[in-house]
Amino acid sequence: MCYNHCMAKQDLIVSPSFLSADFSDAAGELGKVMSSGVDYLHLDVMDGSFVPNITFGPKFIADLRKRTDLVFDVHLMIENPERYIGDFADAGSDIITIHQEATRHLNRALAMIRECGKAPGVAINPATPVEMILPVLDMVDYVLVMSVNPGFGGQKFITSSARKIEFLSSIREKEGYSYLINVDGGISEKTIRTVSDAGVDMVVTGSAFFRSDDKRAFVDRLCNMAAGVR
Repeated sequence: MCYNHCMAKQDLIVSPSFLSADFSDAAGELGKVMSSGVDYLHLDVMDGSFVPNITFGPKFIADLRKRTDLVFDVHLMIENPERYIGDFADAGSDIITIHQEATRHLNRALAMIRECGKAPGVAINPATPVEMILPVLDMVDYVLVMSVNPGFGGQKFITSSARKIEFLSSIREKEGYSYLINVDGGISEKTIRTVSDAGVDMVVTGSAFFRSDDKRAFVDRLCNMAAGVR
């Protein structure tokens, strides 16, 4: 299945991160994402506690939902996310990803997402080993590898993240799991081959996407580079 318009590498999903958008012109920025040809939008929810920043809540997502059919890839960087899963599901999220580090009841929280009819995802910070999420890999549709420390956009890619992607890819093959491997942080034309070669299925790109003058061409370049096309 092709999740965005690029044809060079049909299994690469590009999910622009709205964190890097100009919130004062949210509708205009959303239009830029839609015109780039992608099918996904990454929405970072931050609470100022789990991460040192605050972004937006369910109402913002619900307001965006009225304007687009993009797949809303909602990333909850909040403490005890199970308190708000229902709210974000009702707001129009399609994927809800929660952090292993943010809840004592990861299995329960992931089951809640599934019960709401949404696709569950689990995320891990750069210092968290993949082994910490082995017990829930059979429950999730997405695994998000943070390749920067979460909380701010525009950070430098942490190279050790590629080894986590490789490990997750090998586990998926060995166990017959079906989750997609996502990576978030420092993704650009300089790092796309590293994560693609490691086995990633999906990339979140924020600063590089929104700074690009031609966003459709930028997405195409990422897809082509991931496929090894020069």
